[in-house]
Amino acid sequence: MSGYVEGVIILVCINVIAVLGVSILTGFTRLFSFGNAGFMAIGAYASAILTTKYGAPFPVALVVGPIIAAIAALGLGKLTLKLKGDYFLITTLGFGESIRLLFLFAEPITGGARGLSGIPPKTTLFIAIGITVLAFLGAWNFLRSKYGRNLMAIREQEIAAEAVGIDTAKFKEYSFMISAAYAGMAGALLAHYYMFISPIMFNLPKSAELTITVVIGGLGSLSGSVLATILLTVLPEVFRSAAEYRMLLYGLAVVVIIVLKPSGLMGYREFSLRPIFKLYERIFKKNDPTQTKGDGK
Repeated sequence: MSGYVEGVIILVCINVIAVLGVSILTGFTRLFSFGNAGFMAIGAYASAILTTKYGAPFPVALVVGPIIAAIAALGLGKLTLKLKGDYFLITTLGFGESIRLLFLFAEPITGGARGLSGIPPKTTLFIAIGITVLAFLGAWNFLRSKYGRNLMAIREQEIAAEAVGIDTAKFKEYSFMISAAYAGMAGALLAHYYMFISPIMFNLPKSAELTITVVIGGLGSLSGSVLATILLTVLPEVFRSAAEYRMLLYGLAVVVIIVLKPSGLMGYREFSLRPIFKLYERIFKKNDPTQTKGDGK
């Protein structure tokens, strides 16, 4: 496998982890956020500072980054999750930009606009794929537990969820923290793959890109989010000459999907191999000479 292909696969894995976090928050709790790039920045800088300035082992930095991002989400959630609709979205947008500016001006620690370099290249293909698989399985099992069902109840009808005894504020905090932890993990892997990070890498367009990917894949579908991430990561590489128009293409894709398929590529469904197996059985049973028809009795 060439180094270029390996690099694309690593980027796909990193983006999948970040998008899975947004899917839990937006697709399964219906909380739209434009601040996940800020949580990616927290995970990236926390892990990079630990490995470059304090010599911490990579596994430790990989755990600490998401934890700090989740703690930041807990603090922000305590203040903002009671807000409804656009107010929460605007607050997360402001948080993401504030985090970027904080890292921009904290030059003695973060390197400021020049960025932080010399990060050890620890994100390998094996590590990226392994963590992606674990992240997907973790999200899948969580959403099919009673906690995940409570999130879906909040998504469908928050007032009814409260009426049956679900603590909506607590479960929104859970969703927000898990989403931030996923973003922090993606940021930590990104930092140790690029070996360099700067605040501009975690700006508003990055948050918008993550949310748009979830919308394209289908709100309420983890496999749809993964499929959309693969498409939107690989296609700019295929059409590299038009890579600067990536956000324009994303916007057009969202408009087309909303018009033609408002529920996204997968909607609320998950990918299943069952239809393929049924088609296989139908074809081969039909052509199997050992199969005989009944005598009609």
